Amino acid sequence: MLHTAASRFGPKPRNSGSAGSNVTTKPGKRVFFKTLKRAIPLLAEGSVLVGGQAVIEGVLMRLPNSYAVAVRDPKGEMRVKRERLPETAKGKLGNLPFIRGGVILFKAMMLGMSALNFSAKVSMEDEEDGEAGEEEKSSWALTLTVIASLAIGVAVFFYVPLLAAQLLTKYFHLATNSLGFNLIDGVIRLVLFVGYIGGISIMKDIRRVFSYHGAEHKVVHTYERKEPLTVESARKHSTLHPRCGTSFLLFVMVVAILVFSVVPSSYPFWVKAASRIVFLPVIAGLAYELIRFTARFPKSPFVKPLLWPGLALQKLTTRQPDDSMLAVSLRALEEAEAALEEDTAVVA
Repeated sequence: MLHTAASRFGPKPRNSGSAGSNVTTKPGKRVFFKTLKRAIPLLAEGSVLVGGQAVIEGVLMRLPNSYAVAVRDPKGEMRVKRERLPETAKGKLGNLPFIRGGVILFKAMMLGMSALNFSAKVSMEDEEDGEAGEEEKSSWALTLTVIASLAIGVAVFFYVPLLAAQLLTKYFHLATNSLGFNLIDGVIRLVLFVGYIGGISIMKDIRRVFSYHGAEHKVVHTYERKEPLTVESARKHSTLHPRCGTSFLLFVMVVAILVFSVVPSSYPFWVKAASRIVFLPVIAGLAYELIRFTARFPKSPFVKPLLWPGLALQKLTTRQPDDSMLAVSLRALEEAEAALEEDTAVVA
């Protein structure tokens, strides 16, 4: 795993009296090209990453080839579901840079919905041993739920801003070109997104989910720094993480402004509306590569400004967890590692 340190990227002194050349490279350019040189291999190679998601009274933790969900039931006991995931062979379409983003996004949504479903059952103490037919039905229901969620998300965060931008430019003439039109569209989308997060954050149950979100980030920091997986180690880390899904969504919104600008604002509304669907995989792919890049070089002076907006937005979606929440997140990660030794799903 590549570890980033300021000393590795900072400018190093050079002898200006070298024979054959009196040309010196500016420190800023050296930093940029060193960062770029290290970034190119990362786009071609998949690196080991750990990620997660907060659920109802619990946390999902995922390694490249396994995942686990740890949830506290109403009695305070931990309930765990873990499973090994099929390995992704190199060279497959879903592992290619700029394409894998859309594939990974859809798989993450499927897994996240499954984890939420498990946590909801545990919280209601209504978990039963399902039969094969029920599991198959549940799988279909989960797929339909993900598709419906995507449809609602696209409608609210893509079509409503588009319609609002269309009306504003038609009656108030606020934009004269495609970039200006999509900038208005993007600002409206961002306002809706931040308003939505701010609105749900006042709910008591959502605030607890946000605390588990903070616990997940602290444990990921602990794992990435190869520290002991203990509450004491995790407690000291930040609740903010550069590779968070919140930051990813912000990248999606910014990238969308640029990508949608290739469609002239003078085109009919239905063409611009259709472009929102056609370009969605492209936007997801670009945003995914951007967030991987920024997460690998968080101390680079060229990357830091790209991280700040996402980290600031995470202050709305994360809260300080208590030790019991950290223990749940640590258990999920330990179970995900244990699942690598198994070939079947385990529910405890």
